[in-house]
Amino acid sequence: MQPRRPPAPALLLSLWLLLSLAVRAAAREHPDVPARPPAAAGLPRGILQLAARAALHFFNFRAGSPSALRVLAGVQEGRAWVDPQEGCEVNLVFSTERYNSEEEPSWVTSKLLLQEAEERLGKCSARVFFKNQKPRPAINVTCTGLTEKMKRQERDYLLYKQVKQLKSPLDIVSIPDSHGHIDPSLRPIWDLAFLGSSYVMWEKTTQFLHYYLAQLTSVKQLKTDNDGIDFDFTVLLHEFSTQEIIPCRIHLFWYPSKPLKVQYHCQELQSPEEASGMEEASAMAPTELSNF
Repeated sequence: MQPRRPPAPALLLSLWLLLSLAVRAAAREHPDVPARPPAAAGLPRGILQLAARAALHFFNFRAGSPSALRVLAGVQEGRAWVDPQEGCEVNLVFSTERYNSEEEPSWVTSKLLLQEAEERLGKCSARVFFKNQKPRPAINVTCTGLTEKMKRQERDYLLYKQVKQLKSPLDIVSIPDSHGHIDPSLRPIWDLAFLGSSYVMWEKTTQFLHYYLAQLTSVKQLKTDNDGIDFDFTVLLHEFSTQEIIPCRIHLFWYPSKPLKVQYHCQELQSPEEASGMEEASAMAPTELSNF
């Protein structure tokens, strides 16, 4: 019996090439396996927090309800990938809390305080896609732990009545004032400004730039032929990366449980399509929001 010959070098090389091709094919078909590590190059610092805030700007605008406003509490988990040709995709889970939750409305009785405290926290999952060097990220967000719809509508209507009872014309220099204080009677105006600004901040956000409402500098209530609230106001947006303060004039039309309409123009050196916009959204958007 003759001894077994070792495989020829050419055969070993062919087997190695076939194995390499198989591994690469599996990596393309199953992108989550370790064979394809997340691309870290080009990811800005704090991308998960930036993506969560962008998702909340979008969520707040699409909700169209001052009583549904949420702010970021913390990011629980997330992953991000960079495609040099397309942009950056972020999948994440984060917690939220009700905006101005420390200031309970006057109509909340003491026996509801515990329930109110439980409503402050929520949880969201989101997919955020930042196009390369382009604003207005594509967002799909789902949130749970929100205030019940009937309670939210009740609060919105009470806020609506409070705004309608304000004397016109409004003479407002700045909200908050120089000491950072917001008069309780002006809180509804600030909340509506925050609501309208959410759309502007979402539209202007990129993977490197994100914004927050710093101050409301002027408000003009307009007369309308219907029952809605029509405001022209100017806000100052704080851009965190550059530390610039950007003034934006916003026109908002709002009525409880009806579509929110926003038009704006920001004073900055950029192309006109990025500096201004117009949008309308419904408070009922089941494809992007849950529990609404």
